[in-house]
Amino acid sequence: MSQRMQQGQPMIVMSEDSQRVKDRDAQDYNIDAARAVAESVRSTLGPKGMDKMLVDSMGDVTITNDGVTILQEMDIDNPTAEMIIEVAETQEDEAGDGTTTAVATAGELLKNAEDLLEQDIHPTAIIKGFHLASEQARKEVDDIAEDVDASDEELLRSVAETSMTGKGAELNKEHLSQLIVDAVRQVTVENEVDESVVDLEFLNIETQTGRSAGESELLEGAVIDKDPVHDNMPSDAEDADVLLLDSAVEVEETDVDTEVNVTDPSQLQQFLDREEDQLKEKVQQIVDTGADVVFCQKGIDDLAQHYLAKEGILAVRRAKKSDIEFLKEVVGANVVSDLSSASADDLGHGDVTRDDADDLFYVTGDDSHGATLLLRGSTDHVVDELERGVNDALDVVAQTVSDGRVVAGGGAIEVEVARRLRDFADGVSGREQLAVEAYADSLELVPRVLAGNAGLDSIDTLVDLRAAHEDGEQRAGLNVFSSEVEDTLDAGVVEPAHAKEQALSSATEAANLVLKIDDIISAGELSTDKGDDEAGGPGGAPGGMGGMGGGMGGMM
Repeated sequence: MSQRMQQGQPMIVMSEDSQRVKDRDAQDYNIDAARAVAESVRSTLGPKGMDKMLVDSMGDVTITNDGVTILQEMDIDNPTAEMIIEVAETQEDEAGDGTTTAVATAGELLKNAEDLLEQDIHPTAIIKGFHLASEQARKEVDDIAEDVDASDEELLRSVAETSMTGKGAELNKEHLSQLIVDAVRQVTVENEVDESVVDLEFLNIETQTGRSAGESELLEGAVIDKDPVHDNMPSDAEDADVLLLDSAVEVEETDVDTEVNVTDPSQLQQFLDREEDQLKEKVQQIVDTGADVVFCQKGIDDLAQHYLAKEGILAVRRAKKSDIEFLKEVVGANVVSDLSSASADDLGHGDVTRDDADDLFYVTGDDSHGATLLLRGSTDHVVDELERGVNDALDVVAQTVSDGRVVAGGGAIEVEVARRLRDFADGVSGREQLAVEAYADSLELVPRVLAGNAGLDSIDTLVDLRAAHEDGEQRAGLNVFSSEVEDTLDAGVVEPAHAKEQALSSATEAANLVLKIDDIISAGELSTDKGDDEAGGPGGAPGGMGGMGGGMGGMM
């Protein structure tokens, strides 16, 4: 508990269960927790990075090396660690890729900040130095970045391949990268000022197991993985009027429990006849709209299925909400919630065809630019990881088309920016200069980890990279497949400049936020390792949270 002296007696101002960590102990605790999160994903970085197997409390298994997925699936209950996880989530939302780089950089910034703290440099000076370095680093990235034409298909494929490499799509990355570029182009539109805008909402991703990833394909329109509700229904409909329903075609149930006493068999028959009449009425309402095809988000009664089949209407039930929303864009229909108010104006128009081999419906609209990327894989785990990799690649290709700037990968941009930051540090006065130099050192974590994950000597690799950049080769990076330092942009290792800028910004802000904390006050247990308090809290804080500074109760 926290105490205050009053007339020689301690004044208790916090509850018995409260915990408090102050000053350097708080900084050490926060830095150790943040670094633990960063180190948990470091081994996944790069084409040679390893995967993580995550098993949740229900026993479900996820195998991935996607940084944000790993951090979201981990059962982390530490306030500082959660701040670092937010770095990954922000990076994913804003750039689509580079989550591991952002988190690992944040961890390295805090590691180097800890060294400065041990030299009695005040956190405020470190924070200011990191801020100056971050601003300058983003300027340098913009200066180094090369403008690209959105029509440069080869470069866009390289961006997609770089993003997917090491994410389960290795063997088929050429085929998949072409699909990704084609998909992005299909959903790219021009805005009012003739700028290319990629609208990924018009791109749907469906997965299917049992076949090779090389058999994945890009299809115009929507793909619905459902069967007709009745065997006697047609399976195809050309130039069809399509009705989208998010209400059930079933007998309406009362809101309250009702009990009915039947004294005569004819009374029971009356109830059954009334239910049948209700279903006939609903089907007639569908017929009156002129619909040829019905996609229903909820259930369709067996009797209603029979009547729809007699009317020659193709119906699908239990369609996913996301599929209904996508079909709305593809066929230009309104989603109907109340059949009694449905009309021909709510219908969309398009062609519906059935692929009996894959048990899929293909739906194409008249004027829609919607498309579906059908990803195939041998097992559920394979196709799930493939989908994560493709999603990242779609985001970075879309970002490249919109932003129009790329940089060389393989650690080239980090080493070049670090070199320029050291030159920049010479003009920074005060102790902030040391923080700027520490920031430059932190950026070189990326090539060191890339080399280490590829089984190469990270020190030798970094020496070679620095030498190349000192000679003016600003696109020199590590090719982990050949183990050589080369022009990675020419080698096809290309990354969007925006993703690098966002990673620098997110990592710096998270590190500065952690460094600014000098007091942790908790109403309960801070440590997530509740079963072993004596061994120390997360990140190895000395003596556990309850043991810092002679125990929480002894901190004045």
